[in-house]
Amino acid sequence: MIAASLCVTRHGETDWNKRGVLQGWMDVPLNALGRRQAADMAAAFQGEGFSAVWSSPLGRARETADIIAAALKLPPPSCHAGLKERHFGAIQGIPKSEIAERNPALMEQILRRNPAAHFVGGESMDEFADRTLGACTEIGARHHGERVLVITHGWVLDVLSRHANGLPRSTVLHVKPKNGESVWVEVAQGTLLVGGTRGVEQHHTGFHPSKPTK
Repeated sequence: MIAASLCVTRHGETDWNKRGVLQGWMDVPLNALGRRQAADMAAAFQGEGFSAVWSSPLGRARETADIIAAALKLPPPSCHAGLKERHFGAIQGIPKSEIAERNPALMEQILRRNPAAHFVGGESMDEFADRTLGACTEIGARHHGERVLVITHGWVLDVLSRHANGLPRSTVLHVKPKNGESVWVEVAQGTLLVGGTRGVEQHHTGFHPSKPTK
C-alpha cells in the first residue's frame, strides 16, 4: 500500500507567543506577523502537490490553515481534535515570567521542553503522545498515496520528531520548533512509520519545505 506523506507544520505567531504566555488549549488568534507567516508558508508550499489540509481546531492553527488552503486553492481545512496542543492544565494562559516566580523548577522543565514534565490538571506525556500520534495515523489512513498538509503546534511537532527518529517519548530535544517549521512523516497500512523525516528550513525571506525522504 502506498504511504501517505504528512507535512506537519507549526502555526503562525500569536501575541501570546511574542509575550511568552503558555497557550496550551487557550484559543488565541494569529497576530499580523502570524498571518504574514501563513502567507509565506503558502508561497513556499506551491508545487508540493498537497491534496488536502488538516488542522488543529484551535484558532491560531485553523487561521493558518485557512490562509494556506485558500492560497493553494484547496478545499477548506478539516479539523481533528487530536492535533491540539498539549493541555498544560492550571498554568495555561499564565506568562512564563510569572510561572518562573511561582515554580522555578517547573519553568526549567518547560524551557527544556521536557515531555515528562507534570502539569497539574493537564495531560501526561503518554496521554498527549497517544492522542497526537493517533490523530496523524487516522489522517494518513484517509489519504493513501497523497501528500497532506497538517497545521498544528510546537509540542506536537516534538512528539512526531521523537517518534519518527525512533527516540523514547521522554527524550528532551533541546530545540523549539519555530512558527512555520515542519516535520514530514509517513503513514502506511495504518502505521505511523519510524524514520524518513526531514524538517523545514526557515529563513527571514520565507519558508523552504524539504522533500520527505523515502
